[in-house]
Amino acid sequence: MRNTLIQWIAILSISMMINCAENITSTTDVEGNKYKTIKIGNQWWMAENLRVTHYRNGDPIKEIKDATSWGACTTGAYCAYDNKKENANDFGYLYNWYALKDSRTIAPPGWHVPTDEEWQELVDYLGGDTVAGGKLKESGYAHWPHPNVGATNESGFTALAAGFRYHLGYFSDLYNTATFWSSTEKDSTKAWCRKLYFEHPSVVREGLLGKRSGFSVRCIKD
Repeated sequence: MRNTLIQWIAILSISMMINCAENITSTTDVEGNKYKTIKIGNQWWMAENLRVTHYRNGDPIKEIKDATSWGACTTGAYCAYDNKKENANDFGYLYNWYALKDSRTIAPPGWHVPTDEEWQELVDYLGGDTVAGGKLKESGYAHWPHPNVGATNESGFTALAAGFRYHLGYFSDLYNTATFWSSTEKDSTKAWCRKLYFEHPSVVREGLLGKRSGFSVRCIKD
């Protein structure tokens, strides 16, 4: 009986490892940056923020450091938080909305920037707006401040508090919030995004800041 129990435990452990392996893969962008990807519900998501600096065809995305130039730009652009490369190494780059909507495409082949509807499918699968943020946030305090309310990262999404860049060009909220673009317009000057906070486990759907803002990007499989 004891040997049978041990055999069943061994089989269960192997099965769990296989299932985990099936739900975790990777993808590579045009520059060779490799990203962990994770299956959540029926969707495959990047489990890391985008850090590409070229479009899929090899053309460079414009890097803009100057605040005034950033605020005036209505074509694709990216930057590191505070224009410090070490921040990009940890958190990925921040992109304006025009970069992700450029026809040359910033997503790796077979991937795209999620629509507002695809974001909502993820949130709904994780229990809805009031709790899904905790399941998306990286747990602990390496990239979020105390108390990082509700953070379990049980989805494997591993959202980091990368902060953002205002449409006027200045930076805000590193280690406090995470903001992710969707590809869906709200109106001619704004687009929908999803925002996570350290103070609560919610996911907030926002469309307050303009397309010239700099947010993080996660991609979803086609």
